[in-house]
Amino acid sequence: MALAERSWCVVVPHHSGGARIARHRLAAELTDAVPPELLSDAVAVVAELVGNAVRHADPLPGGVVRVSWRLRPGIDCDIVEVRVTDGGAAAPPTLRTVGPESLDGRGLCIVAALSGRWGVERDGLGQSVWAELS
Repeated sequence: MALAERSWCVVVPHHSGGARIARHRLAAELTDAVPPELLSDAVAVVAELVGNAVRHADPLPGGVVRVSWRLRPGIDCDIVEVRVTDGGAAAPPTLRTVGPESLDGRGLCIVAALSGRWGVERDGLGQSVWAELS
């Protein structure tokens, strides 16, 4: 039986508690739908992306960040696409090279390591950082 595509969206506050809310909501929705390893990776990616949105970007109107995820069938396995939309930042998110003593700067490296693809899109609303995991 083929998996039907499903999507979810949650709006969280643009502060550190927003990442916790997004992690818990994603985990609750996908626990019975994907393997534990894929769920763990998706939770980690959402946490990083929401954390980055709170630290580095402006909020959307209303002081929020929009977090969405989609579960869709792939050729060999299911794919989880996560997307975090914020009000944008002066500079688009980029991978950084950091040393072992650096206190931060690893977030997108973690996202890149856990996902098959990731990227940034800008539109009139702000910017979205997305990642596909399988």
